[in-house]
Amino acid sequence: MATSCSIPGLNIPRSRFPDPGQDLPEAGTEQRIVLAGGCFWCVEAVFVAIDGVIRVESGYAGGHSGSANYEAVCSGTTGHAEVVDVHYDPAKVSFGELLKVFFSVAHDPTQLNRQGNDRGTQYRSAIFYESPEQRQVAEAYIHQLNQVGVYPDPVVTTLEPLEAFYPAEEHHQNFAARNPYQPYIMAVAAPKMEKLVDSYGDRLKPEYTDNDTGHTD
Repeated sequence: MATSCSIPGLNIPRSRFPDPGQDLPEAGTEQRIVLAGGCFWCVEAVFVAIDGVIRVESGYAGGHSGSANYEAVCSGTTGHAEVVDVHYDPAKVSFGELLKVFFSVAHDPTQLNRQGNDRGTQYRSAIFYESPEQRQVAEAYIHQLNQVGVYPDPVVTTLEPLEAFYPAEEHHQNFAARNPYQPYIMAVAAPKMEKLVDSYGDRLKPEYTDNDTGHTD
């Protein structure tokens, strides 16, 4: 990971982001959404704080090889992206609501194959869908964001079928919470968490609304 990252989207207030015009119907069982938005340490930190999210696992998806590890993915030769596998309770939070957080807080979806100083296809913005319904809702929301001009540049997030998910190495899991004073986390994850608390305080787990953002020393 690079040591710094500009996050233009953090300057755009939540009120500028519309609620998704389409959403998945509420299901009675645990659901998942797999998202790529740059460094998985920072995207994971955002989603684990949301009420209704059951667990988040960092990993790799979207590549052309039959396995993935951090070193290989960072080489940019496998086609994989760093992703987070978000499992959630649809009775508490919807697919569309998670998409709104993804686009408004988790990353800048107008940067092609990069997030700030992290460059390469492994840092691309992508939604990995498991069903035609997921693809339809995501595609409609991207169109909605572009239509209302939330960002000055068009959203470049790709929609890719989820063919395989490879969990990242154990030391990458829950990285931001375990390493709150690591320079990259302070520079990139902390501003996202501050916006998340300010903008979505009503949608967060209680432990993330007391100004410590859930850090574990």
